[in-house]
Amino acid sequence: MADAVDNPVVRLTLELSLQVMEFVEELEKQRRFILAQQVLRSATSIGASVREAQHAESRADFIHKCKIAAKEAEETDYWLLLCEKAPNYPSPPPQVLDTQQQVRRLLARIILTSKANG
Repeated sequence: MADAVDNPVVRLTLELSLQVMEFVEELEKQRRFILAQQVLRSATSIGASVREAQHAESRADFIHKCKIAAKEAEETDYWLLLCEKAPNYPSPPPQVLDTQQQVRRLLARIILTSKANG
């Protein structure tokens, strides 16, 4: 797992996935199964796409995979916002929201830099 230690975006997306897994347990305790599955799927997909990008076949492939991760991050934002705004749903912990924003900013920077250097 050297990638997770050495690469900030890989490390951060793994951290986000683990944080979301904990939050999903709280959603499931409150029997909010559908939303729990949505947020878990989209949040863990971010890290999966980032890991896949690490072995991209070209710069264009790398950028494409990072854009997929960015789209999943946007979807995750939506599900977390629903939890935050919906009455009778637990709000995501501030740490989850903070890590999510860090991931979004980092992915945007990676995509812009990769495009500029191509």
